[in-house]
Amino acid sequence: MTDVSIAVDMPTPQTHERAARASAGWPMLILALLCLLSPAALIPIGAGLAADGDGGAGAVLIAAGALLFLAALVVLTGLTAVAPGEARVIQLLGRYVGTVRTPGLRFVLPFTQKRKVSTRIRNHETDITKVNDADGNPIEMAAVVVWQVEDTAKAVFEVDDFVEFVAFQTETAVRHIAGSYPYDGHDDMLSLRQNADEITGRLSAEIQARVASAGVKVIESRVTRLAYAPEIAQAMLRRQQAGAVVAARQRIVDGAVGMVEAALARLDEHDVIELDEERKATMVSNLLVVLCGDRDVQPVVNTGSLYH
Repeated sequence: MTDVSIAVDMPTPQTHERAARASAGWPMLILALLCLLSPAALIPIGAGLAADGDGGAGAVLIAAGALLFLAALVVLTGLTAVAPGEARVIQLLGRYVGTVRTPGLRFVLPFTQKRKVSTRIRNHETDITKVNDADGNPIEMAAVVVWQVEDTAKAVFEVDDFVEFVAFQTETAVRHIAGSYPYDGHDDMLSLRQNADEITGRLSAEIQARVASAGVKVIESRVTRLAYAPEIAQAMLRRQQAGAVVAARQRIVDGAVGMVEAALARLDEHDVIELDEERKATMVSNLLVVLCGDRDVQPVVNTGSLYH
């Protein structure tokens, strides 16, 4: 059996996902709201004290209100909402800090960039690709791949657009697989039409090898269309029909020969009649005509002797 190895040279990723330090966000939100409301009380009180001649105490209260307001703003910049099936990739001044996957309101380092990445299962269906198979015959092939982001750090930092990357690599893998195997099998070689499960497995393996650098996991892939190109479809259909007819005829002949052998052996075993070689040949010929013919035969009754 001829095998086609899958060798895909992809760059080795340098960034791997790690969990970011994050805490519950609701307590920090309540703290931020309190810090926002406090200046509304402290600043007027401080202004009143300053007007009454107690400038030092008034200045302290005004400064405290301003600091609490700034603290509330700082706390609010660290809050982020994470929906189910999503993650947040956290960056601080361009440096990767970690990824938050826990759903809900979370608090991370303030002044960080929080990039949303979907971790839901997705699917991508390729366009109908016209390519030559291993025998040089033009065929049309399309496939669908089910995939999911497994490493958010690789998905964000190793490629520009991981969705587009998956689409292009899937198209490339489909073209490579289609050109590596013949449409119809011969000489125990894997074929696209007759070995669908094996071809699907190899397609999944090649796509996985190509998209691993983007932190993507291939869950499943399936061939959705496989056919000869229109310009040779009729000719290939006739060839398939001819092959089917030949195979059927061969099976009929094999069965007929077995039945003739069994009939001759039974006649010899029970001494029903003794036939010379010429009459045996005639009998074999007649039986083969009856058993292998595709039309009903008309019996002819011999009223003479065996030799006339």
